[in-house]
Amino acid sequence: MERFLFLTVDGLSRGAVYAAFALALVLIWRAARVVNFAQGAMAVATGYVAYSVTAATGSYWLGFLAALGGGLLLGAIVERGVMRFVDHRAPLNAVIVALGLILLIQAVLGMLYGNEFRPVATPFSRDPLTLGDLALLSRYDLFVFGAVGVMVLGLALLFTHTPVGLRMRASAFAPEVSRLLGVNVAGMLTLGWALAAAVGALAGLLVFPTELGLHPHAMDLVFVSAFTAAVVGGLDSPPGAVVGGLAVGLILSYVSGYVGSDITPLAVLVLLLAVLLLRPAGLFTIGKARQV
Repeated sequence: MERFLFLTVDGLSRGAVYAAFALALVLIWRAARVVNFAQGAMAVATGYVAYSVTAATGSYWLGFLAALGGGLLLGAIVERGVMRFVDHRAPLNAVIVALGLILLIQAVLGMLYGNEFRPVATPFSRDPLTLGDLALLSRYDLFVFGAVGVMVLGLALLFTHTPVGLRMRASAFAPEVSRLLGVNVAGMLTLGWALAAAVGALAGLLVFPTELGLHPHAMDLVFVSAFTAAVVGGLDSPPGAVVGGLAVGLILSYVSGYVGSDITPLAVLVLLLAVLLLRPAGLFTIGKARQV
């Protein structure tokens, strides 16, 4: 029972990160009908921003805020400077451009910082709190849950209770009608990419300390798990991304704990294949996705 509880807590903590990253993918998909395969590389770039600022100032929180701001800026630059000029009539074009962005970002990071793993500090201890002989959440796990929870709540409030959020939703679902009503659809699309990149940056900041550290390829496997979470929940469903992320985190934790860590990449691919075969739209997508 203790082992099961430990794996459950660990899976939920990691699943919260997958949920945040999956939500970033969903935001861009809903806005532009594009799966941003460069999301992981962009998150790593913002991670190096945090690393540099923290090393220069000695403050984790300044680095944290700099990474989120860098994510907003990087997302806007990628949309304005690259993706806006892609011919989206052929879906493969955006995929090829995103793959090219991955190679470019990783090459630049490798030249600037090298290819060695760099340790990433945490603002709170990762030692688990105990109740008797039972190891529970660590303070860092609580921070992860809190950060992801605040982010999800903030996005929910933005999209349901603010004029900007309502314009973003209208631009995504009915761009031509929104233009006729005076909405700056192009600006809303840029804002969507910026928010998604900031959410991806947050996910990266939370997961780097739990892996080997910061590296140009640090988010490669995380991206696969988060993409699986987004597909499980449905690329048109933000709540599905959150539930899918938690589910993927739990499944990988149980597989790693009871079968072996070497099997977890295979488990992710099997889960992805099963969902694509049985319910390609995702478990939480209702009705037919709108066309743009």
